[in-house]
Amino acid sequence: MYPVLIFTSLLCVLFQLEPVQAWVVWDNNAIADGQWWRILTGNFSHTNYPHLVMNLAGLWIISYLFQPSKKQLVVALLVISLVTGLALLLSSIQVYVGLSGTLHGLFGLFALREALNGRKSSWLLVLGLVAKVAWEQLIGPSSTTGELINARVAIEAHLAGALTGGSMAIISFLMGKKAN
Repeated sequence: MYPVLIFTSLLCVLFQLEPVQAWVVWDNNAIADGQWWRILTGNFSHTNYPHLVMNLAGLWIISYLFQPSKKQLVVALLVISLVTGLALLLSSIQVYVGLSGTLHGLFGLFALREALNGRKSSWLLVLGLVAKVAWEQLIGPSSTTGELINARVAIEAHLAGALTGGSMAIISFLMGKKAN
């Protein structure tokens, strides 16, 4: 798992640098003009270095807590980032950067997978994620986080990521039951 974390961290740092950042940000107009890679790459760029450090810390902590295999982490990162990027096309967001939608998905995937596989305490983690995302949808995001990242917190990405991760966990669980 550590090679994946190191590669992802270095990629995120590279995506902070100009002129690279200008080519990777999730930009609705650029995507509409055919720059489809931005659907995926926008998740790995950030508004500023505090945003980058906060998201990378989240990635490393989630990976440490749940200990996914390299393959599980790569597949989850790619699928959740891609679906989150696609889902944002259905929102009013014009520009998006950040790994937070993907992080919500990773947390949801791994916590729900543990819960479905019998780890009862992981249901508290799932409940906490559901409560956080519901709060953001009903009340709004943390203003402190918005000030820190110097941008509006994209709660749409949090919702899309959490739903994607949760769906992946359920599909994985059902496929495992079917195989038995």
